[in-house]
Amino acid sequence: MTILPAVLRERLRLPVMAAPMFLVSGPELVIAQSLAGVIGSFPTLNARPQEVLSDWLDQIGETLADHDADHPERPAAPYAVNLVVHRTNTRLEADLADVCAHRVPIVVTSLGARPEVNEAVHAYGGLVLHDVTSDDFARKAIAKGADGLIAVAAGAGGHAGAQSPFALLNEIRAWFDGPLLLSGAMAHGRSLLAAEAAGADLAYVGSAFLATDEAAAAPRYKEMVVAASARDIVTSATFTGIPANYLRPSIEAVGLDPDRLTAPDGSAPAWDGGTGEIRAWRDVWGAGQGVGSVDAVRPVAGLVDRLAAQYEEARAALLARP
Repeated sequence: MTILPAVLRERLRLPVMAAPMFLVSGPELVIAQSLAGVIGSFPTLNARPQEVLSDWLDQIGETLADHDADHPERPAAPYAVNLVVHRTNTRLEADLADVCAHRVPIVVTSLGARPEVNEAVHAYGGLVLHDVTSDDFARKAIAKGADGLIAVAAGAGGHAGAQSPFALLNEIRAWFDGPLLLSGAMAHGRSLLAAEAAGADLAYVGSAFLATDEAAAAPRYKEMVVAASARDIVTSATFTGIPANYLRPSIEAVGLDPDRLTAPDGSAPAWDGGTGEIRAWRDVWGAGQGVGSVDAVRPVAGLVDRLAAQYEEARAALLARP
């Protein structure tokens, strides 16, 4: 049985961390998520130029602290930032310095595992979670000092894995008893319960938050998520050199045939969306296979209410089985 750090079990209404979404997650969304009782998060790269990051962290930290002072009976959930630690991220050093200065409680690292990053976060008492798509990557991340793992399984939005969540979770749980989150089609309350039953401690929810009032996504993007189902998700490495899941209608909207996408040119992966005329995340929009559970654009508080009701209904139904 996992003994979770306090930051991952206290103050939470649901066993949920919101996934950091490139170009979509910002202070407004993070604050709304944390106030609703789930861990909010954003990629540091969304704060542009880099100097804006400190302002964002001030805004989030001060708003959540003010809420806790006014509502000690209902404190906000913590928040997290995502650091891309790939060697091509020229902002990493500056972003990490801001993260450490603000003592961000949870840091999610992506695209590589860097011991020096983990050590810097640990120095002020922060928790590091690393996202992985295989058991091999999971072992490397823990060996390099990560505290916990985010298993990114098939069906997740953005840069998704290819393995079944059951296969991936079981392989990791065979040797790792630390914090473990599951990403991949986590858009319904029963999926949150299923993630726990399968061995995860928390669900990592992304696409459902795309269709919220506070998300910095274009109105058409939100409408597309609401109208989509799993059959509208296309997996391709064309746009960044790394396999990722995108909305079929957004690919068609830029004049491409989703069934005839060209292979990447073999150059270095463009994790930030690339530099070409058509860019991932900006022009071609990411989403996961759980979009079929999203039926309206809602405020974050309304979405969390809905997930909580579905979660409790699913748990009650399971307990009522003979």
